Amino acid sequence: MIKIGVIGAGVMGGHHIRNLSSMDVELVGLSDIDKNRVKELSTTYKTKGFLDYKELVKEGIDAAVVAVPTKLHKTVCDYLIDNGVNVLVEKPIADTVENAKDMITKAKKEGVKFSVGHIERFNPAVQKLKQLIKNDTLGKVVTMSSKRVGPYNPRIRDVGIIVDLGVHDIDIMSYLLEEKVKTVYATGGKRIHPFEDFATILMTFGNSSTGLIDTNWHTPHKVRSLTVVADKGIAEVDYIDQKLVLYDKEWMKEAKIERKEPLSLELECFIEYLKKDIEPPVSGEEGLHALQVAISAIDSYVNNKIIKI
Repeated sequence: MIKIGVIGAGVMGGHHIRNLSSMDVELVGLSDIDKNRVKELSTTYKTKGFLDYKELVKEGIDAAVVAVPTKLHKTVCDYLIDNGVNVLVEKPIADTVENAKDMITKAKKEGVKFSVGHIERFNPAVQKLKQLIKNDTLGKVVTMSSKRVGPYNPRIRDVGIIVDLGVHDIDIMSYLLEEKVKTVYATGGKRIHPFEDFATILMTFGNSSTGLIDTNWHTPHKVRSLTVVADKGIAEVDYIDQKLVLYDKEWMKEAKIERKEPLSLELECFIEYLKKDIEPPVSGEEGLHALQVAISAIDSYVNNKIIKI
């Protein structure tokens, strides 16, 4: 049985721990600098708790989920890779492009499996939409537009909204189109946060499609939606309700979707990746591209210019 640990037991780390505790793996333990949090979660899920992640690694884990603040991703991942531990690192892959590249290179050099946790790919509504685009039900995609807005979460302190939330939609649009972003232009600003807390991002892709992302931490009502406009129809996704509605010249119809927690599906794919000689659920390079676009979007709004990726 695969032995897994979770490093970082905040909100997201807690969700990883909850899911892994009921999966066909051995949840060896968890680590966090918050003593009370470690005690609470290790007791609840009947696993070992550590204040130092290096002590968790000494338990002989095969893989680890890294859910620490973004600025610590490289430090923690480097240690794991040096010790032959396979890695699922939460998005964004790193705080800088250079650090992300170093992590990817190091994992390959040491023969360690490495994947990035872009959870929205595993939303059942997104998976269904991916099928419809791939089998040409929608036709050629013209534009995509997303809205990811809601109230500010005080726990997000180390990055702005583009890297924290906008990166979700950057990745989803690239994933659906199977194309990289060619250019990005963004506007944004800050009112309540040290970094930008609202932004609008316009992207062009290699196949001439465009993507528009609207995101902020100012809206009292939480919205997570995506609209894909194509030459055979329009698709609308509600990420929260896991709904997909299709419109064509004759019909409006809702896809039949079996609801399931995206994180659970992501972890199932990661565990399968650990067991078999297959491609990672989300590669380091894909995580790197999403980060490159996000950082370029910040550069764009700060300097009011179009950035080529």
